This record gives sequence, structure tokens and C-alpha cells, in this order.
Amino acid sequence: MSVLDNKKISFIGGGNMAQALISGLVSCGVKPSLITVADPSSEAREQLVAKGLNTVDPTADAKAAVIDADIVVLAVKPQVMKAVVSSFADVLDKQLVISVAAGLSTELLSDMLGSYDNIVRAMPNTPAMIQMGATGLYGTDNISAEQKQLATAVMEASGLVMWVDNEEQMHAVTAVSGSAPAYMFYFIEAMVDGAVALGLDKEQASALAMQTMLGAAKMAMGSEDAPSELRRKVTSPNGTTQAAIESMQANDIGRQIGEAMQACYDRSQALSEEMSK
Repeated sequence: MSVLDNKKISFIGGGNMAQALISGLVSCGVKPSLITVADPSSEAREQLVAKGLNTVDPTADAKAAVIDADIVVLAVKPQVMKAVVSSFADVLDKQLVISVAAGLSTELLSDMLGSYDNIVRAMPNTPAMIQMGATGLYGTDNISAEQKQLATAVMEASGLVMWVDNEEQMHAVTAVSGSAPAYMFYFIEAMVDGAVALGLDKEQASALAMQTMLGAAKMAMGSEDAPSELRRKVTSPNGTTQAAIESMQANDIGRQIGEAMQACYDRSQALSEEMSK
């Protein structure tokens, strides 16, 4: 029995992330009849229908979607959040509110919701669209153990879930997973360009680079060895891999990755501060 059995889940916003989470929930056995999507755009509602998600009963009425819900997922852009939630804040009672809006602190969300405190903040990433996401979660002190389980179950339907102890750590989550799919794409892009320069065609290079990235990640996840040890095991003395690793070390690639993550962290902090003004 799932903690989500018979729980009514309403999504406010029907964009890509909402669709990804809905697909994950349905694939995990949540009844589509228990899921509602509210979006004012007829185009967005039509897209839900076109993607086979019409059984979740898309509607334009956010307030009606929230009244009977057990869980409310806020999946709208941060810039319009205040205007959107003002239409239903007065009917919030005991619902668990999960926000996937980047940069909005739980304190700011609580203010927008009229001092409502049953809030969990989520930082998912785009691989959630294929149920391979990685999501960081933070909950207010008002969140019960049961609500924490509910939030975990909702987000776990689309991948890995990791709770953090304080909200400031959500900026680190953004740096290591929220924005990080772009880092991986950038690395793959560079590998493909490098392989083409070495004589492979783009199709060959792309297939080999992507499969290698996937295989290495799965190997690391399934191994008791740390990534540093896995790297050591495939680096034969004076071999080809050692030559590549030494080139990366000479160019201080590790430091550059750390600096890129720090830049992401700093920007995440800045965006949160801008949103709070």
C-alpha cells in the first residue's frame, strides 16, 4: 500500500515539470482520477490531453482544484506565483503544499499564501521528465512526518529524492543537481566535438559519448567504490587514460568545475534575494 493511496493531488500549472511528475505518479500506480491539473491556458490544457494526460481532468479553476485536494503542487513560474496563489490561498486548510518554483523560499511562499506553513520546497531537475530525476526537498518546521512521506512519494515517482536539513542547502542542491544536467550536456557536447576532430563522424561520436556517460554513471551508482577509486582502477600506468587524466589535471579541470558550481550557487542565492524584495 502506498502512502499516496486515495490522496487527491492537484497541480497548479500544467507545464513540462507538472507533466513529468504526473507521468511518474501514474506510472507508479496513482489513479489518474485522483489527479487534477489547473491551468488558465487552454493551450496548456489541450497539450495535456494531446499527451494522453486528459484523464487528470485539466481545468482553468485553481481554487476548485485546491479545495478538495490533499496535496497541492505549485508548478508555475516564480514571477507569477503571487498572482496565481492569491486566487486560492483562502481555501487552504490542511493541504500539503509542494512548490517546485526555483528561488522562492518557504518564508516567501508562506507570506504569499497568507501565513500558511504546510510547505515543502522542491528542487527537481529536467531528467524527471523521463523518471530519472534528482530532487532536493526542504520542509518547514510545520511539516509532519506523514506529510514528509507524502512529499517524498510524490517526487520519488520521478527519480531520486534527497532531503536537506536547512533551506540554505537548497542552493547547493541547485548547483549539484538542479542545474547540473546542463553541465553533463556541455561535457557530452565537448566530447562529441573532440571525437569528430579525431576522425569519427558526429553520429558515431554522439552514440559513444552518450553511452559512455550513461554507463559510467550506472557503474558508479552500483559500486561500493568511490568515484576516485573507480577512476584509479581504469587508469593504467603510462596508458591512454592516464594521458587524458594528466591533461585534465594540468588544466585544473577539477577546480574549474568547482568554480562553475560556486557560480551556480551564488546566482541561486542572488535570485532568492531578488525574489524576496
